[in-house]
Amino acid sequence: MARHSAALTSLCKCLRGLPPVDVEWTSVIGLANQTLTTPALIDFVEQFASVLPEDVCAYIRQIYRRNVLRNDRLAGQLEEAVVAMNGQGITPVLLKGAATLVTAPDERRGIRLMSDLDIMVMPDEAERAVAALRAIGYQIHERTPPESQRWYVELMRSQDVGMIDLQRAALGPTHLCRGPGYALNNCLPIQLGRGKAYIPTPTYRALMLIIHDQFQDFGYWLGDLDLRHLLELRDLNDSGGGIDWNELTSCVSGGLMKNAVESQLFALAELLRVEIPHQLRSRLIPRLQFIRQLMQARFPVTRVPLLALTVLDLRNYRREETIVLTKTSAHRRGLWSVPKASTLEFLLRATTAVRAGKV
Repeated sequence: MARHSAALTSLCKCLRGLPPVDVEWTSVIGLANQTLTTPALIDFVEQFASVLPEDVCAYIRQIYRRNVLRNDRLAGQLEEAVVAMNGQGITPVLLKGAATLVTAPDERRGIRLMSDLDIMVMPDEAERAVAALRAIGYQIHERTPPESQRWYVELMRSQDVGMIDLQRAALGPTHLCRGPGYALNNCLPIQLGRGKAYIPTPTYRALMLIIHDQFQDFGYWLGDLDLRHLLELRDLNDSGGGIDWNELTSCVSGGLMKNAVESQLFALAELLRVEIPHQLRSRLIPRLQFIRQLMQARFPVTRVPLLALTVLDLRNYRREETIVLTKTSAHRRGLWSVPKASTLEFLLRATTAVRAGKV
C-alpha cells in the first residue's frame, strides 16, 4: 500500500485553494486518483494555472471534462429512473451522489466523481420500484435475500455509465438508524425534469455520509479516510442552508455513534479547515482516531497492529446493539465479548486491501 502522508497534506492544501509550494505532483495526482478527488482540483487549477506545470493542468482539466460528460449522463439516467418509479406511484428519496447531482449548479456538476446512483424507497414500495426499473431495461446485478437486515438491489443496463443501488432503509447498521420513515421526515420535495423525488436536508445528508463512511464502509474500524466525502461535507456546510450542528448532534445517540461522528468532523476540521463547533472536536477518542489515520497514511505497515484499537469500541458496538435489539437496560453487565474469529478475519483482510476512494 502506498505511503501517502506528504501527498495527503499537499492535496488537502490544494483542495483548500492554498498556493502551491514544494508540491510533488506525481504523488499528489496519484493520491487524488486513489481518493477519487481529481475532478475537485479544477478550481485550484483555474486559480493557479499560470504557476502550475502544463501537464498537471492539462490532465486535471481532461479528467474534469470527462467527468462532466459522465455526470450529465448519470443525471439523465436518474431522471428516467425517477419518472419510471413515479409511474408506479412511488416518489423515491435520492441519497448521496444522486442528491448531489440534482442540487449542484450545472457548472459544478463535474466536481464530484461518483460510481452509482443511490435511491431509497419505502419498504412496501420496494418490489414495485424494482419492477418499474426492469420495465425500462434494467437487469438485477445483485440482490440481498428478502430477510436481510439491510436490503438492497443493484440494477444495471449496458448503455449506462453507472448502476442503480436501490435501498429501502437509510444507510448504516440497523441499530443506528431510525428507519425510512425518519429519513422521509428529513427530506424536501424536488422536481427532477419530468419526475418528482425527495432529497434529504443538508444536515441529514451529512449524517448519512458519516454513517456510510464510518460503518457501512467500515472506516471507523479500519482507520480509513474518505477525502471525497469530506469534500462533500464541506460543500454541504457551505451550501445555502448549511449543516445545523445542533440538529446533527440531536441525531447522535450512544458512545459508539458519538465517537464515529466526531472522528469524521475532527478530520474535516483538521484536513479541510472547516469551522466545527469546539465541543464536536475536543474529545480524546476522535483525536486519537485522527492520529491513527495519519499514522496509517504515513506508515501503512501500522494498519494491522493499529487494528487492535477497534476492539476498544467493539464493546460499545456490542453493548448498544444488544440494548436496542433486546431492549435491555443500559447498565446491564456482560455485554462485552471478544470479537468472533470471522469478524477479525474480515477486518484483517479489509485493512490490508487497497480500496478505491480510501486512504
